[in-house]
Amino acid sequence: MTTATPYDVAAAVDRLVAVPGGRRSTQEEPTGQREARRPPQADVLRLMGESRFRFLRCKGDPYAVPLDGPAIAVPLRAKAHSATGSLRQQLTARYVREQRNTPSQTAMADAIAALDALTLDAPDTDLWLRVAPDPDDREVIWLDLGRPDGQSVRIAPDGWTVTYPDIEKGPIWRRSKLVGELPLPVRPVGGWRNGIAAFAELLPFTEATLPLAVAWVLAALRPDMPRPIAYLTGEQGTGKSTSGRMLVGLVDGMGATLRTAPENLRDLGVPAAAGWTLAFDNLSGVPSWLSDALCRVVTGDSQVTRALYSDDDVSLLVYQRPVLLTGIDVGVLRNDLAERMMPLELQPITKRRTAGALWGAYERAHPEILGALLDLAVAVWADLPAAAADLTHRPRMADFAELLHALDRVTGWQGLQTFYGAQDNLVDAVLDGQPVTAALRDWVASPMFPAGGWTGTMTELLNILTARVGPGVDRWPRTAAVLSQRLRETAPALRARGIDITPPTSNKNGRNYSINAASTAA
Repeated sequence: MTTATPYDVAAAVDRLVAVPGGRRSTQEEPTGQREARRPPQADVLRLMGESRFRFLRCKGDPYAVPLDGPAIAVPLRAKAHSATGSLRQQLTARYVREQRNTPSQTAMADAIAALDALTLDAPDTDLWLRVAPDPDDREVIWLDLGRPDGQSVRIAPDGWTVTYPDIEKGPIWRRSKLVGELPLPVRPVGGWRNGIAAFAELLPFTEATLPLAVAWVLAALRPDMPRPIAYLTGEQGTGKSTSGRMLVGLVDGMGATLRTAPENLRDLGVPAAAGWTLAFDNLSGVPSWLSDALCRVVTGDSQVTRALYSDDDVSLLVYQRPVLLTGIDVGVLRNDLAERMMPLELQPITKRRTAGALWGAYERAHPEILGALLDLAVAVWADLPAAAADLTHRPRMADFAELLHALDRVTGWQGLQTFYGAQDNLVDAVLDGQPVTAALRDWVASPMFPAGGWTGTMTELLNILTARVGPGVDRWPRTAAVLSQRLRETAPALRARGIDITPPTSNKNGRNYSINAASTAA
């Protein structure tokens, strides 16, 4: 890290005198000695900021990075922040230590306002939360350990090291109160398999789903990558909440928590922008708005909100996050969400431990587990190009499928096959969750379905299906328009089961749809 020249109060005073309009007194005292009056607090604070920090803007908001400290950006306008402190807090601490005096709130506000104005022409720079690409080498990835000293992990094709990002050329971290501290990773004795064995001992994943859980954590170490939503499921008493906290904690620290489902989009957007992982506990259902929002979080989303204390300015929240859900049954799934989900089955716990013993074991094993995951990350990243060329079929989450295929090649596991099977099961979950699609599937499979396919209006189709199921079916479409919407939403799942609905054609009898039984089914 670079070191700035120490701040010299006397030099600051001379600079104030040299400036036209400087306020240093030049009047002689009766003793003949010149009084060196202290410069205004706001000017000293401003000079401290200019000499100790470099300034930048990220999406229009001003930040400061200490020249003699870690590559962690602090916001100019915030009054309080994470453990690294806001600029206001850091300047106050420096002023008290060096001037043996407490600056006034007015002086601090004036100094911050002046520094804010001076950053208007500062370069727009990317700030990174938890993981970042190297600015000079796209094959290198950085992991922020969340430590006050700024130590990070550099993951390169030739290995990983714990070091400090270059203050000028390396990534600059953005911190929030949701960025927890990770332990210093340790290479497990005997190789990564021993570290993964400790991982498997703590989290009760089935043998088939353990590779998927490892792959999800590896995907969480890559910036700007769409990742499937990890859905921890199992019968009551399988430790879903505890396992979810542990899985998220591997990349977000011991303090990582699971939240209740948000009630609106803003409640979702704020923690998604401030934290790296987004985890919700004990879901019993996913409303339509949340289903759509989670799909966008996986692939990348942004929200525009009103800026604090402003009527005519906005704040931009941008995020693409690893998402984790827990629950016994999340209820009816929409097809677009199902295609982005990855169920992780937990097996019943046969030997229970107290919470203190379990979390103590987790804390002791965390450094080696993280080291094993980093060892795997190095090997998997190196094999990704060859694995991508070797992969013949790609599902909706194509990037993750390539990563999982590379992980299988490195470890000898069969994770990709398990992933495809889980995706196939979710197709049935989507169809079974909608009464109308379940009825359509039964009709197509019955002798009553025309051998050459069916053609007719959506109203005629609604009448046929309603006659088959009878009255009083919950969530049954009341109109042809609702039926059309339901079929459009589930069309990919129906097609995967051999039912192809073609777009309507218009004739004198109305808008006719065609339904055919495809020759092959997934």
